[in-house]
Amino acid sequence: MSSSATPHGARPVGTVVGSPYQGKVTHYKIKNAYATSIFYGDIVKWGDDNPNTTVQKDTGTTALTPIGVFLGCAYTDPSTGQFTPNQYFPASTAADDIVAYVATDPFVLMQMQSDETLTQDDLGKNCAIVQTAGSTTIGTSKNAVDGSTAATTNTLPLKVVDFIDGPDSEVGDSYTDVLVMFNVGHQLLNTTGIG
Repeated sequence: MSSSATPHGARPVGTVVGSPYQGKVTHYKIKNAYATSIFYGDIVKWGDDNPNTTVQKDTGTTALTPIGVFLGCAYTDPSTGQFTPNQYFPASTAADDIVAYVATDPFVLMQMQSDETLTQDDLGKNCAIVQTAGSTTIGTSKNAVDGSTAATTNTLPLKVVDFIDGPDSEVGDSYTDVLVMFNVGHQLLNTTGIG
């Protein structure tokens, strides 16, 4: 049972559309020397980094405008001159060739941990997200579902669609593992453009 907080951000595990999940990623640029670290499992968005549109960490809590889930990056390391794949993007990395790997499926199912107990009554409810600095040691996000916000509120960014039942988690645990999907705001479904 999940009796300790071990948030790990959003882990894509499937899709709600009727096809097998293939884990497809899209490659997007990150601005040279972008000042915010992005960790595996963080939600990212398109941002207008004049003069170009690039990927940025989406730092929203009660509202998101996601393009998808960050699954790592690669760049030429400014210290070594070597091509470097990385699980996370270290803030202010100075390179002109930074590329992010992003799961962009608007209907992706993501496994996340709640910061408190969620019960069967919370199935189908919408929640905010808790934004926490990720781990530079292992490169993963520490974001979680904000269980205290579970409600019918249609503007909250994540929808609880299932629970993870297994040896490490079950419905009603102190820190319930859930499957969520984007509720509103995905940039591929938004009719307003960027830029």
